[in-house]
Amino acid sequence: MQQHDRFEGFLWGQVLLFGLLGATLALFLRFPTLRAPYSLPELKLVLATVFMIAGGLVAILTATRFAVEGRRYDLFLCFGFCTTSLAWLLFTVIPAISHSASDRTELWAAITGRMLGWGVIAAAPFASGRAKHRRASLGNGVVACIASLIVVWGLSRSLGVALPNLDPTHDPTVPASLNGALAAQAMLHLLAVVGFGNRFREKGEDLDYWLALGATLMLFASLHFMFTPLVHAGDVSQGDYLRLLAYGVLAVGVWRAIRGSEFGRAVAEERARVAREIHDGLAQYLFAVSTHASMLEAGADPATTIPQLKAAAIAAQQEAKYAVLALSSASGRSPFDAALRRYVDFLTADGMLEVELEIDPGIALGPDEQIELFRIVQEGLANARKHAGATRAWVEIGERTGERFVLVRDDGVGFQPTEDGAGQGLRNMRERAASIGGALTLRSVPGAGTALEVVLRA
Repeated sequence: MQQHDRFEGFLWGQVLLFGLLGATLALFLRFPTLRAPYSLPELKLVLATVFMIAGGLVAILTATRFAVEGRRYDLFLCFGFCTTSLAWLLFTVIPAISHSASDRTELWAAITGRMLGWGVIAAAPFASGRAKHRRASLGNGVVACIASLIVVWGLSRSLGVALPNLDPTHDPTVPASLNGALAAQAMLHLLAVVGFGNRFREKGEDLDYWLALGATLMLFASLHFMFTPLVHAGDVSQGDYLRLLAYGVLAVGVWRAIRGSEFGRAVAEERARVAREIHDGLAQYLFAVSTHASMLEAGADPATTIPQLKAAAIAAQQEAKYAVLALSSASGRSPFDAALRRYVDFLTADGMLEVELEIDPGIALGPDEQIELFRIVQEGLANARKHAGATRAWVEIGERTGERFVLVRDDGVGFQPTEDGAGQGLRNMRERAASIGGALTLRSVPGAGTALEVVLRA
């Protein structure tokens, strides 16, 4: 039901957008003076460079998403945007810089190259399955993009003067082939709108929503170009601004999708790690419970075995609570500060350790940071309780001089840190801090307690 409501909202949004852009196009056609392009070669070069960079950014982001998930859908998007970006670079930006942009070979190659790229993008919603060899697929795809554009340029070059002239100073008429190419490009954009919209209806992925929105803007940009008098290489028209808006929408949508993929991967990795800890911790305590129960059945002395059985059961219960807290924090179901406070309550329930927890309510922590910091604090307090013999510990999470920090200190026996910071627990904490762009420092003096601090990126 929720997915149905989302798609219905998307559909109404598309209807309103088509209505708004359609009304703008009608106004554009009603007053011919609005269709006149402006001769601004410097601005045209800037826009072409922005289109090239934006398309390249989208290609990189979709390639990153493909590397995470391995879906052919993302592979097609990567190939398509890579092709359009290279077409802008090779056939528009470089010729404009070298002052050869009016050459009909370059102009037709640019049109054909962008059509080729959008053909691949429009096919993406219909691609399914996952690639087995991700690196090889990406490498082959880049080679295919470059090779296809070389073929396009070679064909344009070999045809030479047979191509219709796109220079209005020699031939002011608009060649029918140009209108045909722009119409075909508009059809590819329309196919992309339908494909991404249908995929959003079936799967509900936000990326499809943004791609459908970007393709809609690209569609009306192509329609504007169809009704604009012959566009010279250095001319700027209304379609260019719609195209600029479309690339902005596409970049934002793919960036949101890649952030979602990275968070999903972090959650999966954290769950796998917690599963390993349950196997190594909780499973061992349960095995001890089972062993002692078997010893009782075999006639062992209850006065000795029952206390051992009770201790193992309590340890197993405590370990299970820690695992549940870690999973709830990793999955985002439990707020970070609430999960951390509950962990502290569990840790201090027996009165062996007193912990003061102070969290700045205004501090902002990303999902990946919350996961790693929860585990760092957990490891630090566990060390204070088990190894340092501490009776009191302090945890502070806040911000000072523009830096976010996490400080865990205790009043335990302390120790003399070695140069390599030996100890698997400390190495794990350093790796966790580094994974979120932070740095961990440890200060400890024998008899004066221990303090570890993580300073996070701004």
